Amino acid sequence: LVTTSASGLDPDISPQAAFFQVKRIARARNLPEETVRQLVDNMIEHPLMGWLGEPHLNVLELNMTLDTLYR
Repeated sequence: LVTTSASGLDPDISPQAAFFQVKRIARARNLPEETVRQLVDNMIEHPLMGWLGEPHLNVLELNMTLDTLYR
């Protein structure tokens, strides 16, 4: 998490970084961890054609989905 972005402004993080934060997100939003974990899993964007790029998750999209679904 610390070394993935020099600016800290990248909109995407690795699935591992997202799963690492599930407990904190669930606690902050008063949601079950499994609910957040499932949402993170569903929002992972996989490499183009199965090999071009790395799996990633858009943090803004995740936060917007959490805001919409769990207000």
